[in-house]
Amino acid sequence: MLFNIDYISYIGYFAQLCFSLRIIVQWITSEHKHKVVSPTLFWVFSLIGSAVMFIYGMLRSDFSIILGQFISYYVYIGNLNLKNIWKTIPFFLRILLLILPVAAVSITISNMDNFINKYFISSEIPLWLIILGCIGQVIFTCRFVYQWLYSYHHHESILSPTFWWISVTGSLIIIIYAIIKFDDVLIIGQMFGIISYIRNLMIGKNTKKADNEKKTA
Repeated sequence: MLFNIDYISYIGYFAQLCFSLRIIVQWITSEHKHKVVSPTLFWVFSLIGSAVMFIYGMLRSDFSIILGQFISYYVYIGNLNLKNIWKTIPFFLRILLLILPVAAVSITISNMDNFINKYFISSEIPLWLIILGCIGQVIFTCRFVYQWLYSYHHHESILSPTFWWISVTGSLIIIIYAIIKFDDVLIIGQMFGIISYIRNLMIGKNTKKADNEKKTA
């Protein structure tokens, strides 16, 4: 094995650090502006964390992580494009970022028999637990699919209340999955994140209440 468990964990912790930094930046900015906002750094840290987390999932032979990161990865790029940041990245780096997940998945499934055996049959993770993890990751990832469609419709990057509700639901399932699987990387990342999701719902509710009071004043 190219990496031992300690090095794989470090990769996972770095990815979670990026995800935590995006939450901190978004949270502090929202608290400062007294409304839920979508800062550029949120998407920058998301893209970096997703790329690293994708590698972590492959090294862990965890298909649920790979599935979740593959879907959300391009949503992060889409939001950077909405913020007119994507085009400022050097062309070569943009191409590399675009093909990285596709290339990794292509290599992984190039031998389908080996792929099924590695990730499902011979995996140390029971099939029912893989399915639970995939459900959590799909729900968690759907928040970004919803966010992208919502933002595209409004022509700006927006984090709506529904985004945070989906985040809480997916996060709870992933926490259950991680506890059963004893994956401290996922547990730490999700426990920190769910606090921010709930707080953003509270900020959004207060903002809506303040707006309604202004309208009726």
